[in-house]
Amino acid sequence: MFFQHLKTYFQPIIEILRWNKPTGRLILLIPAGWSLWLTPEGNPSINLVIKILLGGLFVSGFGCIANDIWDKDIDKKVLRTKNRPLASSKLSLSKAYFILYLFLLGSFFITLSLPAKGRLLTIILALLALPFILIYPSAKRWFRFPQVILSICWGFAVLIPWAAHEGNLRSPVLFLCWLATVFWTFGFDTIYALADKKYDQKIGINSSAINLGSYTKPAIQISYLITSLSIALCGILNELSLIFWPFLIINSILMQKDVYKIFKLKDSSIKTIAQHFRNQVIYGSLILIGIIIS
Repeated sequence: MFFQHLKTYFQPIIEILRWNKPTGRLILLIPAGWSLWLTPEGNPSINLVIKILLGGLFVSGFGCIANDIWDKDIDKKVLRTKNRPLASSKLSLSKAYFILYLFLLGSFFITLSLPAKGRLLTIILALLALPFILIYPSAKRWFRFPQVILSICWGFAVLIPWAAHEGNLRSPVLFLCWLATVFWTFGFDTIYALADKKYDQKIGINSSAINLGSYTKPAIQISYLITSLSIALCGILNELSLIFWPFLIINSILMQKDVYKIFKLKDSSIKTIAQHFRNQVIYGSLILIGIIIS
């Protein structure tokens, strides 16, 4: 009875943080890993890795709560989101705000604990990231391509770890890693938006899946191609060993194959799109493993 009560109490909190769906958390942390292991030293301490992981969890949780607060009325009208804690009234708005502030504080304290040589820069980057994280959930109401805003948010997942490790942002490798992350995010989130396309059109909100129209497929393919080429250039500049290249080449082919599957077979069901999203975690993780062992 006691454990059932605990489950009933914490389940909505777990759901609003998306901890019951770890894919979205992993897909944010993967580019952070690319960044850390592509730094000149390429050997981050366990302490720094743990702090970046915790920071990513705090920030992603903060972003998810902000998103659900903005979208609680819209979520009720969309099949995929109608059972979210705020939309279904399983969690009160006041409790959501409390957790939001708690995670914001957690993010801030993690930033303060990062290495001294990059601390000021990481604080500046965190403050720059905050407006983008806060406005992203509203972007679908006033911006034709809200996935661009999300891509910028994801880009900070590359900049902050690098700054924490190196104390600067002066590197072509960092720029290429950032570029790969931004285009990768735009690609997979545009596909993710396909799942809600008919509901978004009915409600009257924006997404790149709607506004790209017939250019949606080539836009995603080009985004994934830029991702692969950017990571390849990172590998060349960092002189990664030969073992890295099969990881990158195979995953690049599989990414394009997944796009082909969704558009050629006209299978944009929620199940297929969710599988595509999960596949990106696998592909991104394998690229990271290739970088680490190289």
